[in-house]
Amino acid sequence: MTERSWDEECDVLVVGSGGGALTGAYTAAREGMSVIVVEATDRFGGTTAYSGGGLWFPCNAVLRRAGDDDTPADARTYYYSIVGDRTPRQLQDAFLATGPRLVDYLEADEDFEFVVFPWPDYYGSAPKARGSGRHIMPKPLAPDRIGALRDVLRAPLPVERAGEPLPDQIIGGQALIARLLLALSKLDSAKLLREMVCEQLIRDGDTVVGAVMTGRDGRSTAIRARRGVLIASGGFERNQQMRTRYGVPGAARDAMGPAGNLGKAIQAGIDIGADTDLMSEAWWSPGLTHPDGTSTFSLWFTGGIFVDKGGERFVNESLPYDRLGRIVIDRMAEGRVGLPYWMIYDDRAGERPPVQSTSVPIGRTEDYRRAGLWHSADTLEALAEEIGVPADRLTATVKRFNAFAESGTDSDFHRGDEPYDRFFANGGSPLVPIEKAPFHAAAFGISDLGTKGGLRTDACARVLDTTGNVIKGLYAAGNSMAAVSGTVYPGGGNPIGSCMVFSHLAALDMAGKP
Repeated sequence: MTERSWDEECDVLVVGSGGGALTGAYTAAREGMSVIVVEATDRFGGTTAYSGGGLWFPCNAVLRRAGDDDTPADARTYYYSIVGDRTPRQLQDAFLATGPRLVDYLEADEDFEFVVFPWPDYYGSAPKARGSGRHIMPKPLAPDRIGALRDVLRAPLPVERAGEPLPDQIIGGQALIARLLLALSKLDSAKLLREMVCEQLIRDGDTVVGAVMTGRDGRSTAIRARRGVLIASGGFERNQQMRTRYGVPGAARDAMGPAGNLGKAIQAGIDIGADTDLMSEAWWSPGLTHPDGTSTFSLWFTGGIFVDKGGERFVNESLPYDRLGRIVIDRMAEGRVGLPYWMIYDDRAGERPPVQSTSVPIGRTEDYRRAGLWHSADTLEALAEEIGVPADRLTATVKRFNAFAESGTDSDFHRGDEPYDRFFANGGSPLVPIEKAPFHAAAFGISDLGTKGGLRTDACARVLDTTGNVIKGLYAAGNSMAAVSGTVYPGGGNPIGSCMVFSHLAALDMAGKP
């Protein structure tokens, strides 16, 4: 490489500012390296800041203190049984082994506190699945703990997209980002920059030595990274062109990632020869459709059934969201399900759909009705006509489902057979009959929590080229990295947990520590 001038220099350059990116930055700074974090938008936090902040780390100290009796062998059995050989076993082992160590590492700093949040594993019938889960969350904290840092913390989705006021407490993914920002603010070797988009990675021979950023004003900034560049800037879910190129189902407008998740840094890696995997994949969910045309990540159904074009059920409606979303996508590919598809429910709780979490708050009923998204009728036959499905099939479907609800057994789709199915029914049956008129239908689409395809790495998070060799000086984690869990979603907290683990491992590798 010809001699070039650099505008900034550091040991470690971190692209992105979600939970993983900031964990990598914190680890690098704590290990004595100088760090620059570059965030593409005007707020730090990435998709993590929108999330519940859960972390799936089997056998960690927080769980142990609460009396957890899980074993590493059981956790491996469960993880291996569902992920299979879709991803290298070395990556799977690195994730499982490092999670508990990372919790220990963070808890050594008083700025980090975690609590147990029981949340069932997502494949409840798999060997060694745990109905109580393997899940922890950051402890909430008061806004005054972080002071002015809250002004640069990405707001929760209800605030950002629906204009609600900031909550009194900082919770969930917000709390994780806030704690990471607080800890980083106490380390002089860390510098955080906003509105800096990674456009190009710079190689010197076989080694990545820095990157070129474009600022809000259009100016380029070349940053030298003496130890390495960590790409942890999320996926490309908000880039419709990339979604189309790689065959990702769904639409960019229905993704829950921040608007800045355009895959620029992933593309920069591809441009210098990095290999990729899982590029058609995402973390899926059903999405309630809103009057603005978006369908947003939805869970916690307290009733209702989903029906296809023929007015028939096609899925266990209480499945974990990614499993449910994948079935919807498969049925769409078969031509059986269209957009929208419909949730059918009765009037026992009123006309609003029995969905307790839609990421973005549900608006005025009349707006959904005016947009043709919600329908009501005194009979199922009339409701079927309104939503364009065969009346005889819809009535037969509801009659069959009501019989299941009475018996407590869903012979068609086994709703209620796994712990997660019953989680939002307080352990009871999720089979709620549809019998009280008027009857209702609400439109649903497909949403996602982000794409999960990205740069292929080894177990130290080092990026590999298309021949399988390490690209020196380049690392990836989170949704910028091809997901360690492959095509499945083992349990709540897997996306953030894996991002944190591999960012941590990347920083340790740059520090020369095993």
